[in-house]
Amino acid sequence: MNRPVDETAGLSANERIKARSRLLRGSILEGLKDPLTGAIAEEDTQLTKFHGTYQQDDRDLRQERLAQKLEPLYSFMIRVRVPGGVCTPRQWLELDRLATRHANGTLRLTTRQAFQFHGVLKRNLRDTIYRINQSLLDTLAACGDVNRNVMCGVVPERSDLHAQAYGATVAIADRLLPQTGAYHEIWLGRQRLAGGEPEREPLYGETYLPRKFKIAVAVPPRNDVDVYANDLGFIAIEDGTGGLAGFNVCVGGGLGRTHGEEETYPRLADVIGFCRPDRVADLAQQVVTIQRDYGDRQNRKRARFKYTIDDRGLDWFREELQRRLGWKLDEARACHFDQSGDDYGWVQGRDGLWYGTLFIENGRVADRPDYPLMTGLRRVVEALEKRGRGELRLTGNQNLCIAALSDADRQMVEALLSEHGIMADRSGASALRRASMACVALPTCGLAMAEAERYLPHLVSRLDEIMAASGLSDDPIVVRMTGCPNGCGRPYLGEVGLVGKSPGHYQLWLGASPQGDRLNQLYRESLDEEELLAILTPLIRRYAVERHPQERFGDFVVRVGIVDNPMAFEI
Repeated sequence: MNRPVDETAGLSANERIKARSRLLRGSILEGLKDPLTGAIAEEDTQLTKFHGTYQQDDRDLRQERLAQKLEPLYSFMIRVRVPGGVCTPRQWLELDRLATRHANGTLRLTTRQAFQFHGVLKRNLRDTIYRINQSLLDTLAACGDVNRNVMCGVVPERSDLHAQAYGATVAIADRLLPQTGAYHEIWLGRQRLAGGEPEREPLYGETYLPRKFKIAVAVPPRNDVDVYANDLGFIAIEDGTGGLAGFNVCVGGGLGRTHGEEETYPRLADVIGFCRPDRVADLAQQVVTIQRDYGDRQNRKRARFKYTIDDRGLDWFREELQRRLGWKLDEARACHFDQSGDDYGWVQGRDGLWYGTLFIENGRVADRPDYPLMTGLRRVVEALEKRGRGELRLTGNQNLCIAALSDADRQMVEALLSEHGIMADRSGASALRRASMACVALPTCGLAMAEAERYLPHLVSRLDEIMAASGLSDDPIVVRMTGCPNGCGRPYLGEVGLVGKSPGHYQLWLGASPQGDRLNQLYRESLDEEELLAILTPLIRRYAVERHPQERFGDFVVRVGIVDNPMAFEI
Protein backbone atom coordinates (compact mmCIF):
# COMPACT_ATOMS: atom_id res chain seq x y z
CA MET A 1 0.00 0.00 0.00
CA ASN A 2 1.43 3.35 -1.06
CA ARG A 3 1.30 6.07 1.58
CA PRO A 4 1.23 9.79 0.71
CA VAL A 5 4.58 11.49 1.05
CA ASP A 6 4.75 13.87 4.02
CA GLU A 7 6.46 16.90 2.50
CA THR A 8 6.90 18.47 5.95
CA ALA A 9 8.76 15.51 7.49
CA GLY A 10 11.93 16.68 9.21
CA LEU A 11 10.92 20.33 9.15
CA SER A 12 10.63 22.47 12.27
CA ALA A 13 7.26 22.77 14.02
CA ASN A 14 6.80 26.32 12.72
CA GLU A 15 7.25 25.13 9.14
CA ARG A 16 4.50 22.57 9.59
CA ILE A 17 2.18 25.19 11.11
CA LYS A 18 2.73 27.51 8.15
CA ALA A 19 2.21 24.70 5.65
CA ARG A 20 -1.28 23.88 6.95
CA SER A 21 -2.28 27.49 7.75
CA ARG A 22 -4.14 28.20 4.48
CA LEU A 23 -1.88 31.19 3.82
CA LEU A 24 -1.89 32.44 7.42
CA ARG A 25 -5.59 31.95 8.19
CA GLY A 26 -5.42 29.03 10.60
CA SER A 27 -8.33 29.26 13.03
CA ILE A 28 -7.58 32.86 14.02
CA LEU A 29 -11.02 34.20 13.19
CA GLU A 30 -12.75 31.50 15.19
CA GLY A 31 -10.43 32.04 18.16
CA LEU A 32 -11.13 35.76 18.24
CA LYS A 33 -14.84 35.01 18.62
CA ASP A 34 -14.38 32.62 21.58
CA PRO A 35 -15.52 34.54 24.70
CA LEU A 36 -14.48 31.84 27.16
CA THR A 37 -10.76 32.61 27.10
CA GLY A 38 -8.53 35.62 26.61
CA ALA A 39 -6.20 33.49 24.49
CA ILE A 40 -6.22 32.02 21.01
CA ALA A 41 -5.17 28.53 19.89
CA GLU A 42 -1.49 27.69 20.31
CA GLU A 43 -0.83 27.23 16.59
CA ASP A 44 -2.59 30.51 15.86
CA THR A 45 -0.19 32.36 18.16
CA GLN A 46 2.50 31.64 15.57
CA LEU A 47 0.33 32.79 12.68
CA THR A 48 -0.87 36.05 14.24
CA LYS A 49 2.76 37.23 14.26
CA PHE A 50 2.53 37.57 10.46
CA HIS A 51 -0.48 39.83 11.05
CA GLY A 52 1.54 42.04 13.40
CA THR A 53 0.46 40.83 16.82
CA TYR A 54 1.88 38.60 19.57
CA GLN A 55 -0.10 36.93 22.32
CA GLN A 56 1.47 37.69 25.71
CA ASP A 57 0.55 37.57 29.37
CA ASP A 58 1.48 39.60 32.41
CA ARG A 59 4.28 37.57 33.96
CA ASP A 60 4.16 39.69 37.14
CA LEU A 61 0.74 38.16 37.81
CA ARG A 62 1.26 34.58 36.66
CA GLN A 63 1.75 32.97 40.05
CA GLU A 64 -0.99 35.00 41.70
CA ARG A 65 -3.51 34.03 39.03
CA LEU A 66 -2.37 30.42 39.12
CA ALA A 67 -3.01 30.35 42.87
CA GLN A 68 -6.50 31.72 42.20
CA LYS A 69 -7.04 29.05 39.53
CA LEU A 70 -7.38 31.69 36.85
CA GLU A 71 -5.87 31.55 33.40
CA PRO A 72 -2.93 33.92 32.79
CA LEU A 73 -3.85 37.54 32.13
CA TYR A 74 -3.57 37.30 28.37
CA SER A 75 -3.25 40.35 26.18
CA PHE A 76 -1.73 41.20 22.83
CA MET A 77 1.14 43.32 21.63
CA ILE A 78 0.38 44.99 18.30
CA ARG A 79 3.21 46.27 16.12
CA VAL A 80 2.46 48.91 13.49
CA ARG A 81 4.48 48.74 10.28
CA VAL A 82 5.93 52.17 9.46
CA PRO A 83 8.42 52.01 6.55
CA GLY A 84 11.30 54.36 7.27
CA GLY A 85 9.66 55.40 10.55
CA VAL A 86 7.74 58.28 8.93
CA CYS A 87 4.15 59.06 9.88
CA THR A 88 1.83 62.04 9.62
CA PRO A 89 0.46 64.06 12.55
CA ARG A 90 -2.99 62.62 11.90
CA GLN A 91 -1.64 59.06 12.10
CA TRP A 92 0.22 59.80 15.33
CA LEU A 93 -2.97 61.18 16.91
CA GLU A 94 -4.98 58.11 15.91
CA LEU A 95 -2.37 55.79 17.41
CA ASP A 96 -2.31 57.92 20.56
CA ARG A 97 -6.09 57.60 20.81
CA LEU A 98 -5.98 53.83 20.35
CA ALA A 99 -3.25 53.48 22.97
CA THR A 100 -5.53 55.19 25.47
CA ARG A 101 -8.70 53.43 24.39
CA HIS A 102 -7.55 49.84 23.89
CA ALA A 103 -3.97 49.45 25.15
CA ASN A 104 -2.15 50.34 28.37
CA GLY A 105 -2.12 54.09 27.78
CA THR A 106 1.38 54.22 26.30
CA LEU A 107 3.01 54.08 22.89
CA ARG A 108 6.31 52.24 22.42
CA LEU A 109 8.75 53.40 19.75
CA THR A 110 10.74 50.35 18.67
CA THR A 111 14.34 49.83 17.59
CA ARG A 112 13.03 49.23 14.05
CA GLN A 113 11.22 52.56 13.73
CA ALA A 114 7.80 51.06 14.38
CA PHE A 115 5.07 51.59 16.98
CA GLN A 116 3.95 49.01 19.51
CA PHE A 117 0.81 48.80 21.60
CA HIS A 118 0.90 46.70 24.75
CA GLY A 119 -1.93 45.24 26.82
CA VAL A 120 -4.60 44.98 24.11
CA LEU A 121 -7.28 42.49 25.19
CA LYS A 122 -8.54 39.93 22.69
CA ARG A 123 -11.98 41.49 22.53
CA ASN A 124 -10.40 44.76 21.32
CA LEU A 125 -7.87 43.26 18.94
CA ARG A 126 -9.85 43.41 15.71
CA ASP A 127 -11.12 46.94 16.33
CA THR A 128 -7.62 48.20 17.08
CA ILE A 129 -6.07 46.72 13.94
CA TYR A 130 -9.04 47.87 11.85
CA ARG A 131 -8.62 51.45 13.04
CA ILE A 132 -4.86 51.36 12.47
CA ASN A 133 -5.63 50.51 8.86
CA GLN A 134 -8.18 53.31 8.67
CA SER A 135 -5.32 55.70 9.46
CA LEU A 136 -3.50 54.36 6.35
CA LEU A 137 -0.98 52.43 8.41
CA ASP A 138 -1.10 48.68 8.92
CA THR A 139 0.36 45.79 10.90
CA LEU A 140 0.84 43.28 8.07
CA ALA A 141 4.30 41.67 8.18
CA ALA A 142 5.38 43.74 11.16
CA CYS A 143 6.30 40.36 12.71
CA GLY A 144 6.62 36.78 11.45
CA ASP A 145 8.79 34.89 8.96
CA VAL A 146 8.71 37.60 6.32
CA ASN A 147 10.50 40.84 5.59
CA ARG A 148 9.90 43.11 8.59
CA ASN A 149 9.62 46.92 8.79
CA VAL A 150 12.22 48.44 6.45
CA MET A 151 14.32 51.05 8.24
CA CYS A 152 15.72 54.31 6.89
CA GLY A 153 18.23 56.64 8.52
CA VAL A 154 16.68 59.88 9.77
CA VAL A 155 19.69 62.22 9.29
CA PRO A 156 17.66 65.45 9.44
CA GLU A 157 20.57 67.60 8.32
CA ARG A 158 20.67 65.66 5.02
CA SER A 159 17.04 66.30 4.13
CA ASP A 160 17.60 66.08 0.37
CA LEU A 161 19.40 62.73 0.53
CA HIS A 162 16.93 61.41 3.10
CA ALA A 163 14.03 62.02 0.70
CA GLN A 164 15.65 59.85 -1.98
CA ALA A 165 16.70 57.13 0.46
CA TYR A 166 13.20 57.11 1.95
CA GLY A 167 11.72 56.65 -1.53
CA ALA A 168 13.88 53.54 -1.97
CA THR A 169 12.80 52.32 1.48
CA VAL A 170 9.12 52.52 0.60
CA ALA A 171 9.73 50.81 -2.74
CA ILE A 172 11.46 47.88 -1.01
CA ALA A 173 8.74 47.63 1.64
CA ASP A 174 5.97 47.60 -0.96
CA ARG A 175 7.71 45.00 -3.12
CA LEU A 176 8.17 42.56 -0.25
CA LEU A 177 4.69 42.65 1.32
CA PRO A 178 2.86 39.31 1.57
CA GLN A 179 -0.11 38.99 -0.79
CA THR A 180 -2.37 36.68 1.23
CA GLY A 181 -5.94 37.86 1.58
CA ALA A 182 -6.08 36.47 5.12
CA TYR A 183 -5.11 39.79 6.67
CA HIS A 184 -7.97 41.70 5.06
CA GLU A 185 -10.49 38.95 5.76
CA ILE A 186 -9.66 38.63 9.47
CA TRP A 187 -9.04 42.25 10.44
CA LEU A 188 -10.89 44.34 7.84
CA GLY A 189 -13.93 42.14 7.29
CA ARG A 190 -13.49 41.58 3.57
CA GLN A 191 -15.15 38.48 2.13
CA ARG A 192 -13.14 35.88 0.28
CA LEU A 193 -14.48 35.53 -3.25
CA ALA A 194 -15.59 32.08 -4.34
CA GLY A 195 -14.21 30.66 -7.58
CA GLY A 196 -11.60 32.34 -9.72
CA GLU A 197 -7.89 31.76 -9.57
CA PRO A 198 -6.50 29.94 -6.51
CA GLU A 199 -4.85 32.27 -4.06
CA ARG A 200 -1.04 32.31 -4.14
CA GLU A 201 1.94 33.92 -2.47
CA PRO A 202 4.03 34.67 -5.57
CA LEU A 203 7.10 35.81 -3.62
CA TYR A 204 7.03 33.86 -0.36
CA GLY A 205 5.19 30.65 -1.18
CA GLU A 206 2.95 28.77 1.26
CA THR A 207 5.62 28.48 3.98
CA TYR A 208 7.03 32.01 3.69
CA LEU A 209 10.64 32.46 4.89
CA PRO A 210 12.51 30.17 7.29
CA ARG A 211 12.81 33.07 9.77
CA LYS A 212 12.34 36.83 9.93
CA PHE A 213 14.21 39.04 7.46
CA LYS A 214 15.39 42.59 8.20
CA ILE A 215 16.41 45.38 5.84
CA ALA A 216 17.78 48.84 6.58
CA VAL A 217 18.77 51.86 4.49
CA ALA A 218 21.51 54.02 6.02
CA VAL A 219 22.46 57.57 5.07
CA PRO A 220 26.07 58.39 5.98
CA PRO A 221 27.66 59.87 7.94
CA ARG A 222 25.21 58.50 10.55
CA ASN A 223 24.57 54.80 11.02
CA ASP A 224 21.48 55.35 13.14
CA VAL A 225 19.84 52.18 11.78
CA ASP A 226 22.82 49.90 12.57
CA VAL A 227 22.83 48.85 8.93
CA TYR A 228 25.41 46.07 9.39
CA ALA A 229 23.13 44.29 11.87
CA ASN A 230 20.55 43.60 9.14
CA ASP A 231 20.07 40.66 6.80
CA LEU A 232 20.26 43.13 3.93
CA GLY A 233 21.54 46.68 4.09
CA PHE A 234 21.72 49.57 1.66
CA ILE A 235 24.17 52.43 2.32
CA ALA A 236 23.33 55.63 0.44
CA ILE A 237 26.22 57.04 -1.63
CA GLU A 238 26.13 60.70 -2.59
CA ASP A 239 26.87 61.67 -6.18
CA GLY A 240 28.97 64.72 -5.34
CA THR A 241 26.18 67.25 -5.90
CA GLY A 242 23.99 66.29 -2.93
CA GLY A 243 22.00 63.72 -4.87
CA LEU A 244 21.85 59.95 -4.59
CA ALA A 245 24.24 58.00 -6.81
CA GLY A 246 23.14 54.63 -5.50
CA PHE A 247 23.76 52.23 -2.64
CA ASN A 248 26.49 50.02 -1.31
CA VAL A 249 24.89 46.64 -0.61
CA CYS A 250 25.70 44.52 2.45
CA VAL A 251 24.34 41.09 3.35
CA GLY A 252 24.30 38.60 6.20
CA GLY A 253 23.96 40.67 9.35
CA GLY A 254 21.98 39.58 12.39
CA LEU A 255 22.40 39.73 16.15
CA GLY A 256 20.25 36.97 17.62
CA ARG A 257 21.89 34.06 19.41
CA THR A 258 21.03 31.42 22.03
CA HIS A 259 22.75 31.11 25.40
CA GLY A 260 25.03 28.07 25.58
CA GLU A 261 24.82 27.23 21.86
CA GLU A 262 28.04 28.26 20.13
CA GLU A 263 26.65 27.52 16.69
CA THR A 264 24.48 30.62 17.12
CA TYR A 265 26.18 34.00 17.14
CA PRO A 266 25.86 37.67 16.19
CA ARG A 267 27.25 38.61 12.80
CA LEU A 268 27.85 41.83 10.89
CA ALA A 269 26.93 42.09 7.22
CA ASP A 270 29.50 41.91 4.41
CA VAL A 271 29.62 44.63 1.77
CA ILE A 272 29.30 42.97 -1.64
CA GLY A 273 29.00 45.84 -4.14
CA PHE A 274 27.12 48.89 -5.39
CA CYS A 275 23.81 49.24 -7.20
CA ARG A 276 21.81 52.04 -8.78
CA PRO A 277 18.75 53.46 -6.95
CA ASP A 278 16.30 52.07 -9.51
CA ARG A 279 17.53 48.53 -8.87
CA VAL A 280 17.23 48.25 -5.10
CA ALA A 281 13.73 46.74 -5.01
CA ASP A 282 14.65 44.09 -7.60
CA LEU A 283 17.82 43.26 -5.70
CA ALA A 284 15.99 43.03 -2.37
CA GLN A 285 13.42 40.68 -3.89
CA GLN A 286 16.07 38.32 -5.27
CA VAL A 287 18.01 38.25 -2.01
CA VAL A 288 14.81 37.30 -0.20
CA THR A 289 14.11 34.51 -2.70
CA ILE A 290 17.58 33.06 -2.12
CA GLN A 291 16.89 32.89 1.60
CA ARG A 292 13.44 31.46 0.88
CA ASP A 293 14.98 28.67 -1.18
CA TYR A 294 18.13 27.90 0.81
CA GLY A 295 17.49 28.93 4.42
CA ASP A 296 17.44 26.18 7.06
CA ARG A 297 13.87 24.98 7.64
CA GLN A 298 14.83 22.17 10.01
CA ASN A 299 16.80 23.94 12.75
CA ARG A 300 14.96 27.17 13.50
CA LYS A 301 17.81 28.47 15.66
CA ARG A 302 20.00 28.52 12.57
CA ALA A 303 17.38 29.65 10.08
CA ARG A 304 18.46 33.29 9.73
CA PHE A 305 20.10 34.51 6.54
CA LYS A 306 23.50 35.00 8.22
CA TYR A 307 23.81 31.24 8.65
CA THR A 308 22.85 30.63 5.00
CA ILE A 309 25.71 32.95 4.03
CA ASP A 310 28.20 31.31 6.39
CA ASP A 311 27.17 27.75 5.54
CA ARG A 312 27.33 28.19 1.76
CA GLY A 313 29.91 30.95 1.45
CA LEU A 314 29.86 34.53 0.24
CA ASP A 315 31.23 33.61 -3.20
CA TRP A 316 28.36 31.15 -3.68
CA PHE A 317 25.88 33.84 -2.69
CA ARG A 318 27.35 36.40 -5.09
CA GLU A 319 27.12 33.95 -7.99
CA GLU A 320 23.57 32.93 -7.12
CA LEU A 321 22.45 36.55 -6.77
CA GLN A 322 23.99 37.51 -10.11
CA ARG A 323 22.32 34.54 -11.78
CA ARG A 324 18.88 35.57 -10.49
CA LEU A 325 19.34 39.26 -11.21
CA GLY A 326 20.85 38.87 -14.67
CA TRP A 327 23.30 41.67 -13.91
CA LYS A 328 26.34 42.20 -11.75
CA LEU A 329 26.88 44.61 -8.89
CA ASP A 330 29.53 47.30 -9.35
CA GLU A 331 32.43 47.69 -6.96
CA ALA A 332 31.45 49.15 -3.59
CA ARG A 333 32.23 52.84 -3.16
CA ALA A 334 34.01 54.54 -0.28
CA CYS A 335 31.84 55.77 2.57
CA HIS A 336 32.23 56.67 6.22
CA PHE A 337 30.08 56.56 9.35
CA ASP A 338 30.96 58.78 12.30
CA GLN A 339 28.32 57.58 14.80
CA SER A 340 25.36 55.28 15.31
CA GLY A 341 23.45 57.47 17.77
CA ASP A 342 21.09 60.42 17.41
CA ASP A 343 21.92 64.11 17.80
CA TYR A 344 19.36 65.89 19.98
CA GLY A 345 17.93 69.36 19.59
CA TRP A 346 17.29 71.37 16.45
CA VAL A 347 19.10 71.30 13.12
CA GLN A 348 18.25 73.02 9.87
CA GLY A 349 18.18 70.79 6.82
CA ARG A 350 19.42 71.64 3.37
CA ASP A 351 15.79 72.30 2.49
CA GLY A 352 15.77 75.23 4.95
CA LEU A 353 13.29 73.49 7.26
CA TRP A 354 13.83 72.61 10.93
CA TYR A 355 14.16 69.17 12.51
CA GLY A 356 14.01 68.62 16.27
CA THR A 357 15.06 65.28 17.78
CA LEU A 358 13.80 64.41 21.26
CA PHE A 359 15.19 61.77 23.60
CA ILE A 360 12.49 59.21 24.46
CA GLU A 361 13.92 56.96 27.16
CA ASN A 362 13.70 53.36 25.92
CA GLY A 363 11.11 54.52 23.39
CA ARG A 364 8.28 54.65 25.92
CA VAL A 365 5.85 57.52 25.23
CA ALA A 366 3.92 57.79 28.49
CA ASP A 367 2.84 60.31 31.09
CA ARG A 368 4.51 60.29 34.48
CA PRO A 369 3.48 62.56 37.35
CA ASP A 370 6.64 64.62 36.90
CA TYR A 371 6.90 64.36 33.12
CA PRO A 372 3.75 64.50 30.95
CA LEU A 373 5.52 63.36 27.79
CA MET A 374 2.55 61.73 26.06
CA THR A 375 0.25 64.68 26.73
CA GLY A 376 2.88 67.19 25.66
CA LEU A 377 3.55 65.41 22.38
CA ARG A 378 -0.19 65.13 21.79
CA ARG A 379 -0.53 68.91 22.10
CA VAL A 380 2.39 69.46 19.72
CA VAL A 381 1.03 67.06 17.12
CA GLU A 382 -2.50 68.46 17.40
CA ALA A 383 -1.11 71.90 16.64
CA LEU A 384 0.82 70.59 13.64
CA GLU A 385 -2.25 68.74 12.37
CA LYS A 386 -4.32 71.90 12.66
CA ARG A 387 -1.76 73.80 10.59
CA GLY A 388 -1.29 70.96 8.11
CA ARG A 389 2.45 70.97 8.73
CA GLY A 390 5.31 68.67 9.61
CA GLU A 391 5.81 64.93 10.01
CA LEU A 392 7.00 62.58 12.73
CA ARG A 393 10.05 60.37 12.22
CA LEU A 394 10.85 57.52 14.56
CA THR A 395 14.58 56.87 14.84
CA GLY A 396 16.33 53.53 15.04
CA ASN A 397 17.39 54.45 18.57
CA GLN A 398 13.81 54.72 19.88
CA ASN A 399 13.74 58.51 19.70
CA LEU A 400 11.47 60.98 17.90
CA CYS A 401 12.28 63.60 15.26
CA ILE A 402 9.66 66.31 14.71
CA ALA A 403 10.43 67.06 11.10
CA ALA A 404 10.06 69.58 8.29
CA LEU A 405 9.03 72.71 10.23
CA SER A 406 9.15 76.35 9.20
CA ASP A 407 10.61 78.98 11.52
CA ALA A 408 7.14 79.78 12.87
CA ASP A 409 6.28 76.10 13.32
CA ARG A 410 9.48 75.54 15.25
CA GLN A 411 8.73 78.42 17.61
CA MET A 412 5.24 77.04 18.26
CA VAL A 413 6.58 73.52 18.90
CA GLU A 414 9.30 74.77 21.24
CA ALA A 415 6.74 76.74 23.27
CA LEU A 416 4.45 73.72 23.65
CA LEU A 417 7.32 71.41 24.58
CA SER A 418 8.55 73.91 27.18
CA GLU A 419 5.04 74.23 28.61
CA HIS A 420 5.06 70.50 29.33
CA GLY A 421 8.62 70.36 30.61
CA ILE A 422 9.95 68.62 27.51
CA MET A 423 13.34 69.88 26.46
CA ALA A 424 14.12 69.97 22.75
CA ASP A 425 17.74 70.92 23.38
CA ARG A 426 19.73 67.98 24.81
CA SER A 427 16.50 66.64 26.31
CA GLY A 428 17.49 67.15 29.95
CA ALA A 429 19.20 63.75 30.32
CA SER A 430 22.84 62.81 30.83
CA ALA A 431 25.03 61.91 27.86
CA LEU A 432 25.11 58.32 29.10
CA ARG A 433 21.33 58.09 29.38
CA ARG A 434 20.83 59.61 25.92
CA ALA A 435 23.04 56.88 24.49
CA SER A 436 21.22 54.03 26.26
CA MET A 437 18.60 51.67 24.86
CA ALA A 438 16.64 48.66 26.14
CA CYS A 439 14.11 46.17 24.83
CA VAL A 440 10.72 45.76 26.55
CA ALA A 441 11.50 42.43 28.30
CA LEU A 442 9.43 41.82 31.46
CA PRO A 443 6.58 41.67 32.27
CA THR A 444 5.11 40.99 28.82
CA CYS A 445 7.78 39.40 26.61
CA GLY A 446 7.60 35.64 26.89
CA LEU A 447 11.28 35.23 25.99
CA ALA A 448 12.68 37.58 28.63
CA MET A 449 15.00 36.05 31.21
CA ALA A 450 15.67 39.33 33.03
CA GLU A 451 14.45 42.91 33.20
CA ALA A 452 15.50 45.51 30.62
CA GLU A 453 13.26 48.56 30.03
CA ARG A 454 12.10 48.75 33.66
CA TYR A 455 15.62 48.27 35.05
CA LEU A 456 18.02 50.12 32.76
CA PRO A 457 17.05 53.65 33.92
CA HIS A 458 18.02 52.72 37.48
CA LEU A 459 21.32 51.19 36.40
CA VAL A 460 22.12 54.24 34.25
CA SER A 461 21.55 56.48 37.29
CA ARG A 462 24.16 54.51 39.20
CA LEU A 463 26.56 54.61 36.25
CA ASP A 464 25.97 58.36 35.95
CA GLU A 465 27.40 58.79 39.44
CA ILE A 466 30.56 56.95 38.40
CA MET A 467 30.82 58.97 35.19
CA ALA A 468 30.42 62.26 37.08
CA ALA A 469 33.05 61.29 39.67
CA SER A 470 35.42 60.48 36.79
CA GLY A 471 34.82 63.80 35.02
CA LEU A 472 32.90 62.17 32.17
CA SER A 473 29.41 63.64 32.59
CA ASP A 474 29.38 64.97 29.03
CA ASP A 475 30.78 61.83 27.44
CA PRO A 476 28.44 59.27 25.89
CA ILE A 477 28.95 55.53 26.17
CA VAL A 478 26.56 53.42 24.13
CA VAL A 479 24.79 51.14 26.64
CA ARG A 480 22.40 48.52 25.28
CA MET A 481 20.39 46.09 27.44
CA THR A 482 18.17 43.15 26.53
CA GLY A 483 16.30 40.68 28.68
CA CYS A 484 17.40 37.71 26.54
CA PRO A 485 20.05 36.92 23.91
CA ASN A 486 17.84 37.49 20.86
CA GLY A 487 19.21 40.97 20.33
CA CYS A 488 16.10 43.16 19.91
CA GLY A 489 17.87 46.08 21.61
CA ARG A 490 21.05 45.39 19.57
CA PRO A 491 23.20 44.75 22.67
CA TYR A 492 26.08 43.27 20.68
CA LEU A 493 26.65 46.71 19.15
CA GLY A 494 26.84 48.44 22.52
CA GLU A 495 30.11 49.79 23.83
CA VAL A 496 28.61 48.23 26.95
CA GLY A 497 26.20 45.41 26.17
CA LEU A 498 24.07 43.78 28.89
CA VAL A 499 22.26 40.55 28.00
CA GLY A 500 19.85 38.90 30.43
CA LYS A 501 20.77 35.43 31.71
CA SER A 502 18.37 35.02 34.65
CA PRO A 503 16.43 37.34 36.97
CA GLY A 504 18.85 40.06 38.07
CA HIS A 505 21.84 38.62 36.19
CA TYR A 506 23.41 39.74 32.91
CA GLN A 507 26.22 38.91 30.55
CA LEU A 508 28.62 41.84 30.11
CA TRP A 509 29.81 42.49 26.55
CA LEU A 510 32.40 45.19 25.83
CA GLY A 511 34.11 46.87 22.91
CA ALA A 512 31.70 47.61 20.06
CA SER A 513 32.54 50.63 17.98
CA PRO A 514 30.39 53.77 18.32
CA GLN A 515 29.91 53.70 14.54
CA GLY A 516 28.14 50.34 14.62
CA ASP A 517 30.77 48.58 12.49
CA ARG A 518 32.40 46.34 15.12
CA LEU A 519 30.77 43.81 17.41
CA ASN A 520 31.56 43.73 21.10
CA GLN A 521 33.03 40.70 22.90
CA LEU A 522 31.72 38.66 25.82
CA TYR A 523 33.64 39.84 28.92
CA ARG A 524 31.83 38.22 31.86
CA GLU A 525 29.16 35.54 31.87
CA SER A 526 26.59 36.29 34.62
CA LEU A 527 26.70 39.31 36.91
CA ASP A 528 24.28 40.98 39.29
CA GLU A 529 24.12 44.75 39.71
CA GLU A 530 26.86 45.07 42.30
CA GLU A 531 29.16 42.78 40.33
CA LEU A 532 28.53 44.81 37.18
CA LEU A 533 29.36 48.05 38.97
CA ALA A 534 32.45 46.52 40.58
CA ILE A 535 33.78 45.75 37.09
CA LEU A 536 32.64 48.88 35.25
CA THR A 537 33.74 51.39 37.91
CA PRO A 538 37.52 50.82 37.56
CA LEU A 539 37.18 50.50 33.77
CA ILE A 540 35.43 53.88 33.55
CA ARG A 541 38.00 55.46 35.87
CA ARG A 542 40.84 54.05 33.80
CA TYR A 543 39.18 55.28 30.62
CA ALA A 544 38.97 58.79 32.05
CA VAL A 545 42.73 58.83 32.76
CA GLU A 546 44.22 56.86 29.87
CA ARG A 547 42.06 57.59 26.84
CA HIS A 548 43.33 59.38 23.79
CA PRO A 549 41.73 62.69 22.76
CA GLN A 550 38.20 62.05 21.41
CA GLU A 551 38.61 58.29 21.96
CA ARG A 552 35.37 56.49 22.69
CA PHE A 553 34.99 53.86 25.41
CA GLY A 554 34.47 50.96 22.99
CA ASP A 555 37.65 51.82 21.11
CA PHE A 556 39.56 52.29 24.36
CA VAL A 557 38.79 48.85 25.80
CA VAL A 558 39.94 47.26 22.54
CA ARG A 559 43.11 49.37 22.26
CA VAL A 560 44.34 48.64 25.79
CA GLY A 561 43.48 44.94 25.53
CA ILE A 562 40.58 44.71 27.97
CA VAL A 563 38.84 42.72 25.24
CA ASP A 564 40.40 41.03 22.22
CA ASN A 565 40.89 43.15 19.15
CA PRO A 566 38.45 41.75 16.59
CA MET A 567 39.04 41.93 12.86
CA ALA A 568 38.70 45.49 11.60
CA PHE A 569 35.65 46.22 9.45
CA GLU A 570 36.58 47.74 6.12
CA ILE A 571 34.83 48.87 2.98
